[in-house]
Amino acid sequence: MIDGNFSLKHILGLKVRDLRLSKGLSFQEMSEKSGLSMSYLSEIEKGKKYPKGDKIMVLAAALEVSYDYLVSLQVSKKLEPVISLLQSDLFKEFPLETFGLDPQKIIELVSQDPEKINAFITSVINIARNYEMRGEHFYYAALRSYQEMHDNYFKELEDAAEAFRESCGVNQDQTIDFNQLENLLKSQFDITVDRDSLSTIAPLRDLRSYYVKSNKKLLLNEGLTEAQQSFLLGRELAFQYLKIKKRPEETPPQKVYGFDAILNNYKASYFSAAVIMPESQVVADIRSVAALPKLNNQMLIDLIDKYAATPELLMQRLTNILPQHFGIKNLFFLRFVGTDNFSKYDLTKELHLSRAHSPHANGLNEHYCRRWLAIRMIKQLRATSRMGDANEIITGAQISKYYGTEDDYFCLSLAFPNISNPIESISVTIGFYIESNLKKRIKFIDDPDIKSRIVNNTCERCAWAECEDRIAPPEHIEKVRQQEDIIKAMEGLG
Repeated sequence: MIDGNFSLKHILGLKVRDLRLSKGLSFQEMSEKSGLSMSYLSEIEKGKKYPKGDKIMVLAAALEVSYDYLVSLQVSKKLEPVISLLQSDLFKEFPLETFGLDPQKIIELVSQDPEKINAFITSVINIARNYEMRGEHFYYAALRSYQEMHDNYFKELEDAAEAFRESCGVNQDQTIDFNQLENLLKSQFDITVDRDSLSTIAPLRDLRSYYVKSNKKLLLNEGLTEAQQSFLLGRELAFQYLKIKKRPEETPPQKVYGFDAILNNYKASYFSAAVIMPESQVVADIRSVAALPKLNNQMLIDLIDKYAATPELLMQRLTNILPQHFGIKNLFFLRFVGTDNFSKYDLTKELHLSRAHSPHANGLNEHYCRRWLAIRMIKQLRATSRMGDANEIITGAQISKYYGTEDDYFCLSLAFPNISNPIESISVTIGFYIESNLKKRIKFIDDPDIKSRIVNNTCERCAWAECEDRIAPPEHIEKVRQQEDIIKAMEGLG
């Protein structure tokens, strides 16, 4: 990773290159003026070598600047954005190696054409400001990319979860409940669970959990379901068993955390899911369900009951298993949140494997297509909740046909109340791009009882004039067509 050592070595290299080029000197000419070899000069400019004082004095004389300027952090105006980025918390905290990126290669790339990199960085900063993208937002986007590049499957975490179960005497054919997980937390790591304290501290009442490291106590919100408790207990077991140090103590995270902590939080969540829903069991269950000729909406509820899992945990677990064991990689996961305000829905979590699936979360305040099953089910659940059935989980399936394309998706959705906030309902959806491999793997795809609906991303970007569910005009389409008319008219002028 780029660390504090970067400040001197790499800044010097960028400054030397900038000064050399500003004076129109080639490597050979610079070598002749300084008496330093061209290979040594190249290594200095790439940030690989930091010369001793006598050689810096020679460089300063050849470049006609003072020794003090060359060794200072002062840089020319055109290098300022590049240096600011390379000294920022983003580069200090972001584990480039995790993504297969060599920090040294990035420095060399920057040194090749700092003016173009300057323009690019300035553009990124301006876009981030326009969309109010803070550092933590970038890290969560990076985490999604990390999941997608691995098809959201991590064998080392699956193996660790299996080893943990075996070490605790729980075989892969057994399910595990929150009482067992709590006992393991106490017996293995001497951590006790407190379900009373959070509710007595007003600012913390909405937290689901908080780990007090000083007295080895896990505080859980008293309003959590048993399935939610299981997940949080399993995640705390992961932090302890995997000896993870950089982590959020609270759920959901309230502070700004670096990428390492966010990635570790994901790993602990993955481990928890793998402990609660063992890989071999889930694979067997999927095979049984996928072989059915007709869809049974109860099947997802049955799996939730079998593993005492939350609806979201079940769907997330499927995104781990399906790509690895069934070759189904063209899929996406979406989580929508909605209230009784049927004009607004928030896409709060998404994952897209292999293809650029829609919809995507955006900062444009557009209206997501109401023909998506996930949104219609939230509306249905809100109505059900107002009539007294607040704890119901509803399921559904739909073939979503993208308007104006050949893209069809098979979507499975679950909608359920938000226990932490009763005015909200949540839906989670897995969508599968329909292709020959999917039809071979999942037999009930061709069930004629599964309804098919035309969908799009947002109303503002949809040209389907006959849509009876539209709640906003196609403003984006209108702007695009106006632009096309302008270009066409200009071309007509010859």
